[in-house]
Amino acid sequence: MTSLTIARPDDWHLHLRDGAMMRAVLPHTAQHFARAIIMPNLVPPVVTGDQARAYRDRVLAALPDGLAFEPLMTLYLTEDTDPDDVAAAHASGLIKAVKLYPAGATTNSASGVANFDIVRATLERMAEIGLPLCVHGEVTDADIDIFDREAVFIDRVLDPIRRATPGLRVVMEHITTSNAVDYARAQDDSLGATITTHHLVINRNHILAGGIKPHYYCLPVAKREEHRLALRAAATSGEARFFLGTDSAPHTDANKLLPCGCAGCFTAPNTMAILAQVFEQDAALDRLEAFTSRNGPAFYGLPVNSDTITLTKSAPDYPAHIDTEDGPVTVFDPGFDLEWSVR
Repeated sequence: MTSLTIARPDDWHLHLRDGAMMRAVLPHTAQHFARAIIMPNLVPPVVTGDQARAYRDRVLAALPDGLAFEPLMTLYLTEDTDPDDVAAAHASGLIKAVKLYPAGATTNSASGVANFDIVRATLERMAEIGLPLCVHGEVTDADIDIFDREAVFIDRVLDPIRRATPGLRVVMEHITTSNAVDYARAQDDSLGATITTHHLVINRNHILAGGIKPHYYCLPVAKREEHRLALRAAATSGEARFFLGTDSAPHTDANKLLPCGCAGCFTAPNTMAILAQVFEQDAALDRLEAFTSRNGPAFYGLPVNSDTITLTKSAPDYPAHIDTEDGPVTVFDPGFDLEWSVR
């Protein structure tokens, strides 16, 4: 196969940041993706409907002429979140999900939830109105090894939340373990799971073996090879519960290369080229459209995009980094030559 046309994809987990960074990275998503779930972990975070509306307006104002893109807004769940404000923002069509960050789990998550009993009323209201909860699934306990934090979160936090809140729709974001794959497969259709591009490509050896690779450092951190293979099997399976959420997370090189560098991989420019190659390697190109373009809309109750993109068997041309007013941002390098391009 040398050409593949699919419904235009969506990204169900995206960091655009704000200001100069947003203006620089947004076009790289909008070139390929019709819609994206926009993460709310700005400084300060997007916690109210009014703030989400203002952020959406800034995103649209930054969109270059000639590109069609719909930002799907979210609210950042805090222990002070007002259930009525959440419900009103959802009823107006403004927000499509609420994001749960355990306090301290990742970049700009200091305002996240430490006591889940305090947010019970918000979760119950979300279950009533069918508003999904997007979950960064890691515990933050200092005594839990970083490679075990996703599995522990499922047992200690996620499963109890779901049992205590029947009907709550949940997206397990950027899953990284076979434990998460197995848990997702054992649930009903009220639970979905996103998988990133980079977690299909790298394991923890890629970060650490032969020297530290800061541009491969992300949270949740990549795990053992057995977990990467489980993610690839899930993504390429065509199963409706698994869909693409790139977690594309731009940081300037200056912030990535610090003694305590930022977590995140910037994959927006080359995600589709990488995915085409991954799916081809796994003899699953016929299931690429399900993962990138169909399963996500089905979970969120949205139509599949009517326009299409075409991937062709030719070496892509994308930059090693992009320039922003704040400094260069390195594009994720999969570690192998890419053979597919988006036309």
